[in-house]
Amino acid sequence: MPSISIELVPRSAEQLEEECLALKARFPKLEVANIPDIVRMPLRSWEACRIAKRYFRRVIPHLRAIDFCLTEAGDIEEAIAGFDEVLIVSGDPPRDFSRRTFPTTSVDLIAFVKQRFPHLRVYAGIDPYRSGPRAELGYLKRKREAGADAFFTQPFFCLHLLEAYISMLSSYEVFWGISPVLSDKSRGYWEATNQAIFAVDYQHTLEFNQSFARAFLNRLAGEHSHAYFMPIRTNTVTYLEGILEAGPDKALPATTAVAEG
Repeated sequence: MPSISIELVPRSAEQLEEECLALKARFPKLEVANIPDIVRMPLRSWEACRIAKRYFRRVIPHLRAIDFCLTEAGDIEEAIAGFDEVLIVSGDPPRDFSRRTFPTTSVDLIAFVKQRFPHLRVYAGIDPYRSGPRAELGYLKRKREAGADAFFTQPFFCLHLLEAYISMLSSYEVFWGISPVLSDKSRGYWEATNQAIFAVDYQHTLEFNQSFARAFLNRLAGEHSHAYFMPIRTNTVTYLEGILEAGPDKALPATTAVAEG
């Protein structure tokens, strides 16, 4: 069975605490959370993860490479302080051009972090829509050579595409992403912004998305395949109730495989 992580959006400290409490009350064995670094939100990822650490055994902050200068190591040290795992992504340029960014790539930051903090488990991103598989696998290889230990993917909305990437990445430790899409507007965002590919029979209902997620989990096999849920504009507990078994006597998948891998 795969390990499970939940991706939480840090809209505010109060909202994040409420969501963590609700998730742990309903799914007490859900032990892994990751939090994206969204520049328009009031909390940076690592700030939000320090709140989530009160509720989850493992938390994984996201670091945007373009936000860090490699000659200013103090900023990086401050972001990763107290964490055992981080996810490093390239980061989209901010809409506010007054916001300072740097020409640091994800490969640059991965190499820097692994050299300075070899104990830290570093995840990198995989985007099945960014380019063709050959180019993406080449990019993945460069990240691996820089020191990436494991990977997080963009969400999948087509099981055939998922299976193709699972077969190509069978030797890698991967958290496979899934996100509910419940409206034409949401689907339009994924297709226009991320060039996402949807199955021809994909439906924008909660029931279909829960069924799709159960089928998604069934496709994952082996200790190197794990899943993370990204319920961006969906009630997280309601969404997961139709997918995961809840309650103290029900077992979620074990979460030790990634830490030990």
